[in-house]
Amino acid sequence: MTAPGPAASDVLAALRREEHSRLLATLASRFGDLDLAEDAAQDALEAAIETWPRTGVPDSPLAWLTTTATRKAIDRLRREKALTERLARLRVEEDRRTFAPPVRAVVHPDEIPDDRLELFFACCHPTLKTDEQVALMLRYLGGLTTIEIAHAFLLPVTTVQQRLVRAKKRLRVTRIPIRTPGPDDLPARLPAVLAVIYLIFTEGYAATTGDGHLRGDLTTEAIRLARIVYRLVPGQPEATGLLALLLLTEARAPARVDDEGLPVPLREQDRDRWDRLLSDEGLGLAVEAAAGGPGPYSVQASIAAVHAESRDVESTDWAQIVVLYDLLLALAPGPVVRMARAVAVGRRDGPQTGLQQLDALAGEAELERHHPFHAARATTLEELGRGDEARRAWARAHQLTENASEREYLVRRWWNA
Repeated sequence: MTAPGPAASDVLAALRREEHSRLLATLASRFGDLDLAEDAAQDALEAAIETWPRTGVPDSPLAWLTTTATRKAIDRLRREKALTERLARLRVEEDRRTFAPPVRAVVHPDEIPDDRLELFFACCHPTLKTDEQVALMLRYLGGLTTIEIAHAFLLPVTTVQQRLVRAKKRLRVTRIPIRTPGPDDLPARLPAVLAVIYLIFTEGYAATTGDGHLRGDLTTEAIRLARIVYRLVPGQPEATGLLALLLLTEARAPARVDDEGLPVPLREQDRDRWDRLLSDEGLGLAVEAAAGGPGPYSVQASIAAVHAESRDVESTDWAQIVVLYDLLLALAPGPVVRMARAVAVGRRDGPQTGLQQLDALAGEAELERHHPFHAARATTLEELGRGDEARRAWARAHQLTENASEREYLVRRWWNA
């Protein structure tokens, strides 16, 4: 044990960010009850807050939390009338021995080699609606807050809260089992799992809240999960495309913030700082995904590949990117895709055309709440020499942003416009 002191709060803060969803997945898989797992995990965290400042941080904090949460869950079960039946079904040990998760060996290519990914697939039960599946997994397994999920979907926070309540109620009422699906169930549940991994990465790529623009813990975890899925369903174009997209995007991370930690837009990035190993791996996977036929992730990977192969913004094949966005719109239409296509058209045909394309989208409620839309308009207005309008657009983008580093970047652009 380490000496008592401030380190306890630091470790707990890190565990809340990075390990809470692992703890939840382990408990849900063991007890088959998401509500029970969530309550027990919270009980364990509260016990740590009370105990660690006095006794010191354990050598293995996550193991301590898992043991404590397991005991808390058993205590809760003991207080229920159906204790005997549930303990027999769950095979929970009565003697409160320290919980040690068994070492899992992958004995079959269809086995899911990760507790959290296993629970991702389990939460994609067809009884749940797709939007409920994704919201549930992002909140309780991806570790995202309701604000972050609302930002990802361009939805009001209250809408996301309602989805989570409905999903948990449906799980409870229908008694959906929290367990690994069979191999025949994986293809139908794959799209929701890919969507969750993509949205976890997206939050890490541009954090909704907090001080830093990037959250490497989320992008790293998303890539790890994407690699597992890629191995789990070999030859599946969309799983391949997602991994390619994440690698190609993550390759830019070293150039995406400046020395002050502020965002650096694509056109200003030093491409010599891009991670060539990640880019090369991503490019190979993008080709593999494209060979399997077009899908939303494989097309996005192709767009990322065009950027990766370009020396700078000016030499980028924007005509090809517009064609790819046209294809993406046919496969997965949405406001962010329409916005990205408008920006690409502006790069291909000039800022005046780009502004016309963006202004045609101005009435869409989702984009009105989406600060990158206003930032794109501001940049285009600056290129046209319309400074007053650009400043208003920068101000609107700043108003909609909750991330500290992004707010600082936007306020500087606002004053310099």
